[in-house]
This record gives sequence, C-alpha cells and structure tokens, in this order.
Amino acid sequence: MNKKAIWVIIGLMGAALIGIVVLQMDLIRTAVRVNEERFERNVYAALNAVNRRLVDRENQEVINQTLNGYQKAYWESQSVNGNGFSVDVTLGVQTATINSSALLDQMLSEFSNPCTCQQCMERKDSTYRILMTHFDQSTQEFPLDQRVNLKHLKNVLRQELSNRGIDTDYNYGIYSRNKKSFIILDGHYVVEDAQPKEILPGYKTIYNSRYKIDLFPEDMSSPGMLMIHFPARTSFVWRSLWMNFLGSILFTAIILFSFAYTIHVIFRQKKISEMKTDFINNMTHEFKTPIATISLAADSISSPMISGKPDKVQRFANIIKQENKRMNSQVEKVLQMALIDKQDFSLNLSNVNLNDIVNSAVENIGLQVEPKNGIAKAVLEASEYIVEGDMTHISNIINNLLDNANKYSPEAPEITVYTRNVPNGVEITIEDKGIGMNKEQRKHIFDKFYRVHTGNIHDVKGFGLGLSYVKAMMTAHKGQVDVKSELGKGSKFILTFPFKQ
Repeated sequence: MNKKAIWVIIGLMGAALIGIVVLQMDLIRTAVRVNEERFERNVYAALNAVNRRLVDRENQEVINQTLNGYQKAYWESQSVNGNGFSVDVTLGVQTATINSSALLDQMLSEFSNPCTCQQCMERKDSTYRILMTHFDQSTQEFPLDQRVNLKHLKNVLRQELSNRGIDTDYNYGIYSRNKKSFIILDGHYVVEDAQPKEILPGYKTIYNSRYKIDLFPEDMSSPGMLMIHFPARTSFVWRSLWMNFLGSILFTAIILFSFAYTIHVIFRQKKISEMKTDFINNMTHEFKTPIATISLAADSISSPMISGKPDKVQRFANIIKQENKRMNSQVEKVLQMALIDKQDFSLNLSNVNLNDIVNSAVENIGLQVEPKNGIAKAVLEASEYIVEGDMTHISNIINNLLDNANKYSPEAPEITVYTRNVPNGVEITIEDKGIGMNKEQRKHIFDKFYRVHTGNIHDVKGFGLGLSYVKAMMTAHKGQVDVKSELGKGSKFILTFPFKQ
C-alpha cells in the first residue's frame, strides 16, 4: 500500500470520526433540552398541585369551622335585626341567597343526607358551590400569611416535588402583592422591616426564579405568588445524562485510540517491509561476492593449467574455504537474531575483564583503519573492570560497535574507546568522528534490519542486525546502551555493565 492510499484512508476515517463526534454532541444537546422541558413541566405541575392543596385545605378548614358552629356564630354576630346579611351567588343559571342562620343550617344539613341518587348529588354539589363562593368571599378578608400554614406548605411542596421525581435541593417563598415583599422564605415567616429585603438569604435568587405561580387564583385578585428556585438545577438535569455522556466520550476515545494505533501499525509495518526489502537486497549483495569468488576458484581448480600445480590448487582451495566461512558467518548472524527474538538463548556467565576485551577489539579494528590513515585507541580509566557476563557476547558487542564506527567514517577514521567506573558497574564509551546521525535515525538505529543510509544502500556492508543484537545483548546482561550523535560530527555509544547479574 502506497502512502497516498494510506493518507486517503486516514482522511476518510478522520472525517467519519468528526461526524460521529458532532452527531453525539447533537444527541446530547437534544437530550439536555428534553430533560429541561420535562423538569419545567414537572415543577409547574408540582406548584399547581401545591396551590390546589392549599385551596382545598383552606376550604376544608372553613367547612369544619362552620360545622363546629364558629362560622354560624360569626354570621349571627354580623346579622342585621336578627335576619343576617345576604350574599348573591350566581352559578350558571342558578342563584341562591344566604340571609339567615336557619338557611345555613338547612344547607349544611344537605351534606348529612346519605342518599347518592343523581338528584341528591346535584343538590349537594349546588349547595357546596354556594357555600364555597361565600367562604371564598369571607376568607379573602384574611391576610395571606394567615391563609397558609408553614408546616403544611413545607410538607405538601416536598411531597409534590418528590412524586414527580424532583429530589434536588430548592429554596421557596411566598410573595405578597399587598406588601410587595416575601412573607415566607424557606419555611419561616419573614418579619416585616426587620432587615432590608435585599439582604435576606435567598431573596434575589427566589424572586428572580423562572418558577412561580399565582396563589389562590379563584379570588377576585390573587393575593400573592409561590416561587421556587433550584440552585443545583443544571446538575439535576444532567444527572441522568452523565452515564451516556461519559459513555460517548469513552467509546469515542477507544475508537480514536484504535484508529491511531492502526495507523501507527500500518506505518510501522510499511517501514519494516521497506527494511526487510533492504535486508534482502543487502543479503543478496553480501552473498553475491563470495559466491562469485567460489565459482571462479572452482573453475580455476578444474582448469588443466591449474590442476597440475598443487600450490595453486591449495591457494584456490583456501579461497573457497575462506569465502564459505564468510557466508556461514553471515547466515549465523541471521539465525542468531532469530534465537534472540524468541528469547531462546542463555548466557554463559563468567568473570570478564572488560579492559582486556576493549584492548583486543581496538587492536583488531586498528588493523582495518590503518590502511585508511585512521587511528583507533583505548583510554582505560576503569580501576574495577571485572564484571559478570558472557565473554563471547560482550566481545561481539564491542566489535560490532567498532565495526560500525569504521564503516560510517568515510575518511580517516578516528575511534576512541573509554572505560570508567560508575556506581555498581563499568561504563564503556565508543566514540567516532564519522558521519553521525539525525534525530529520526537515532530513534530507529536499534530496530532490526534498520540501516543508516549513505546514499547507495550497498556502499556499507551489513544486514542491519548489528545494533539490534547489541541492544538485545545489553538487555540480557541487565545493562543499558545509549547513543549521542550529531549529523556530520560523529557518534558516541555508551554501554553500562553491572558488576553482578
């Protein structure tokens, strides 16, 4: 898959994800709006129910007082010449007048009639309406604070809100139109002129609340309003949506993570594929030379001019043997990395003298850099240089890094190896003045098959396995390897070996 196709897929997936997020946000906004509308309906339904129950309680109290004789005594005390006073009540087409206590007794006696026929029920209903109209006119003369019972209001309000699923905190009050101020706030009577109304607790928030209704609307003029304020209204509206909101965020994040991880894997696999292609090209190049050399040596031995000369036959046989050994060495490197990947190897631990290994490795690489007018030297500052490790693998690590320092120094190589003691171990630094690496190359140098290119991929021999082997072996020795490098200024590899495994 080429990069263009990958970026097209990324664009499509990105657009799809943005679309999903936008749709989710729109659904959440719609759900919030629906919850707010439902909340408002429930609040007004609760307030209207409270108002009805206040009216019913007031009417019931008036009826009870009348049945107990208090209202009758009141009317009689207000009578003129013993005949009482008259109130005209118009109910549809029916008109009745209460002008004596005798008539009141007669009307009240209607309620004790046990008959439930339609005629009696209609007469009771008519009598009830006449009485209620008269009682309404008499109760309108009472102040608003005397018409509302604090405890009853508090209990009724709590019940009606609870019945509609509203269980959040609230503040409420009853506002008197006559006094133009609150007479009840949160279950307490407000003492008039005790303090400026603006500094009463909750005055402004309740007064400015959107939730308010007229009290006793059947009066000629409503005497006041019942107001309620919910300080945690927003959180209550969102309460039922939090799980959906968090779920949307969680699942969207999972999709984003999966998408990003998939893209990362695609690019990584693409890079690995490119590195494997380079590996195959390099391997072909590495094997091509010894195979050609072996083929020429074999043809020479078969030639009648050479076969009769034992010294020349021996020479070509040695060439074949040397090239065969070289090919076997390359194959061993590949097989060795396969074993390392599977963790199918074990270290042959012993006491290793790091100074000796460094000296030996520097001498070997010195023979290779001398023809290029290069120099390789060791600066051994470690006073404690014995560590526990596998001598073969540690030697391979040092030799691999020195070989790379030589390969990537196009002109006269300058290679220096330092040893010094650090807490609990020995540090080996291999420094060169070669081509160096940029930041992107430093990130990948320990990846298998990765090679720092110098233009032509075949101008530096190798499979790109050396540094991945170094990393794997340092990890196996419980040590660490770091690299510092600048493009055009050379590289510095720092190995840290612990004294004990």
